[in-house]
Amino acid sequence: MPQLRDLPAVDTLLSAIELSPLIQHHGTKAVRDEIRTLQDQIRVKRVVPNWALTPTGYLSAIDQTLSKLRYTPIFNLTGTVIHTNLGRALLSDACWQEAQALVTRPMNLEFDLATGRRGDRDAIVERRLCRLIGCEAATVVNNGAAALLLCLNTFAQNKKVPVSRGELIEIGGSFRLPELMARSGCELLEVGTTNRTHVADFEAVLDEAAMLLKVHPSNFYIGGFSAAVSAAELAELALKQGIPSCVDLGSGSLVDLTKWGLPAEPAPQAVLNDGIDVVTFSGDKLLGGVQAGLIVGKKNELAKIKTNPLKRALRADKITLALLDATLKRYEDPDTLLEHIPVLKTLTLTNQELQRRADHLLPAFPASWHAQRVTTQAQIGSGALPDKTIPSVGITVNHKDKSPDEIAAQLRALATPVIGRINDNKVWLDMHGAEPLEALHENLLALTP
Repeated sequence: MPQLRDLPAVDTLLSAIELSPLIQHHGTKAVRDEIRTLQDQIRVKRVVPNWALTPTGYLSAIDQTLSKLRYTPIFNLTGTVIHTNLGRALLSDACWQEAQALVTRPMNLEFDLATGRRGDRDAIVERRLCRLIGCEAATVVNNGAAALLLCLNTFAQNKKVPVSRGELIEIGGSFRLPELMARSGCELLEVGTTNRTHVADFEAVLDEAAMLLKVHPSNFYIGGFSAAVSAAELAELALKQGIPSCVDLGSGSLVDLTKWGLPAEPAPQAVLNDGIDVVTFSGDKLLGGVQAGLIVGKKNELAKIKTNPLKRALRADKITLALLDATLKRYEDPDTLLEHIPVLKTLTLTNQELQRRADHLLPAFPASWHAQRVTTQAQIGSGALPDKTIPSVGITVNHKDKSPDEIAAQLRALATPVIGRINDNKVWLDMHGAEPLEALHENLLALTP
C-alpha cells in the first residue's frame, strides 16, 4: 500500500509534461494550490490512493475543480431569451470588433480633439442618444439600478418621493426599490393601493414631494380591477408643483417591436413626449448592448445629475462606452437592425427556422433519451414584458432510467454546457438559443445513453 512519503513533490508534478496544458490554461499558481489542497486532504485521511502517485492522476481532479471557477460559454436553451443569470443580451460581433479596436489603444475618452483640452466622457454617446431619442441631454452610468439611484440622490436627498404601492418592485437577487431609495438618501412615501392608484393619491402628498417617480413593473404585472397613474398625468402634476418627474423603464426599447409581431415595450422617446423630465432604462436588455444605465431627458435636470459627485462613482468605463456607442450606431440604420442586434434577431426568428433547428439537433440525442420536437412558448426575460410570451419550438427529453435533474446535470457537464428548463417531468430545450447550430449539434453528440 502506498505511503504518505510516496506522494510526489509539488514541484515535480508542476514540471511534468502531462500537466503543462493545465498550467497553460489555468496558470501555475492555481494548479500548484490545487495540488497542495489534494495532497493535504490525502494526509488528513492518511490513505494514499494510487491515482495520487502520478501526474496523470491529478489531471482530471484539478481540471474539474478549476473549470468551475472560470467563466465559460454556454448554450442558453431555457426559453428565456435575455436571461439575467446567463449574461443577458448577446453582443454583436461587429460591435465587439469596433470596441476592441478602441480599447486596446489610447482613445479620446475624455479628450476634445477640436480644442486639445479635457472633454466629457459621455459626450459622444450623449450626442447619439439625443439624435435617436430626440431628448435634450443624456448620460451613462454602470447599470440601471445606478441610474435610478443617481436620479433619486440628485433630486431628493433628505426629501420625500411618493411611489405607487403597485410599483414597489423587487427584482432578481432580492433587489428592492424601497431599499434602493433609502440608500439614495430619500424617504419613500407609499401612495395608493397595490392594484389601484389614482392621481388624487399623488395630489394628497404633493406638498411633501421633492420629485415624482413612476417605475415600470419589470418582472410582474397587475391585471383585473386595477388602475395606475400614467406618465403624462404624473408629468402634469410635477410641472404644476415645480418639481422634476422621473420614469424608470427597466428595459425600454428604442424601436417599435410590434412591427416584427412582438409585444409592445415602452419606449423612452414616448415617455419623454408625455412630458416626463428624466427617463432611465437599460443598455443590455432589449436595447441589445452592454450593461449600462442610460439617463435621458431635459437639459436642466441632466445638468444636475451630471454634476452630482456620485456620478463619478457610478460612471461607465471606456469598454462600456465603446460597446454602447457601437450598438447605438446600429439603430441609426433601422432597415438593417435585425442583422446587427443579436437579441432582436433571436426574438424575431420564424417558426420555420426554429423547427429546422430542432429537426437538425434531434439525431444527436441517444435513442434512450426520447427526444421529441414540440411547440412551446418562450419569454423575453430580464423583466421585459413579463405578461407576454412568444411562440417557439423546443425539444423535450426524458429517460426511463434518469430523472430530469440527472438529465439536466449531464447536459451541463458537456464540453460547452447546455442549460434548459425542467417542466412536466421533462427537460425542455428551447430553440431560440440554439446558435451556433452546428457547434451545438457536435456538442450534443457526446451525450451517453
